[in-house]
Amino acid sequence: MTSSFHCLYSFRRCPYAMRARLGLLFAEMRVELREVELKNKPAQMLTISPKGTVPVLQLFDGTVIEESRDIMIWALEKNDPQGLLYTKGAGQIDALIEQNDSEFKYWLDRYKYADRYPEKTQTEYRQCGEAFLQVLEGLLIKHPFLLGDNVTLADVGIMPFVRQFAHVDRDAFYSLPYPNLQVWLKRWLQHPFFLQAMVKYKPWCEGDELVLFPSYG
Repeated sequence: MTSSFHCLYSFRRCPYAMRARLGLLFAEMRVELREVELKNKPAQMLTISPKGTVPVLQLFDGTVIEESRDIMIWALEKNDPQGLLYTKGAGQIDALIEQNDSEFKYWLDRYKYADRYPEKTQTEYRQCGEAFLQVLEGLLIKHPFLLGDNVTLADVGIMPFVRQFAHVDRDAFYSLPYPNLQVWLKRWLQHPFFLQAMVKYKPWCEGDELVLFPSYG
């Protein structure tokens, strides 16, 4: 790499890439952004990360970070002005994100693409996914964020997946008996960092001008 910026390969609608971008925003870190077209993944990304999934962060020293959780943690270990890593609650954070990434994501995929998984109905898949929503609702009864009065990595790491679940059928989601979770999600959807994270960029091609994220300045 010749750029003085770290380089993030991302895809706007991917929840993993979404939380990586949010982690960078909370860390107040600017990177070169390369928006990926999933049907035409750039050779440069596949060279450094043959698994071919986003996000991928290539540091300007050549180091490659291929997992969204690792990107968030790496950025926040550099700078964490709002205390998202919340070391006293690190075990809770890890457990919640792990449950999100394994159990909840499994049911989310089947709920969203129910026609590909005819073993259950879409409603049944939604109900399976609700087990995790109930856990989150129980936490949010007590305070505005998952682990207290302030945002932590748990909120950032989980919110994009709850958003995706909600957007499969918004009417169904907002009719469910999870009022605190619904308020939490709505508040996130209006958060300035989320709005910045969701700005649209055209797919990157070799030779394009440098695009920085976030785009201010």
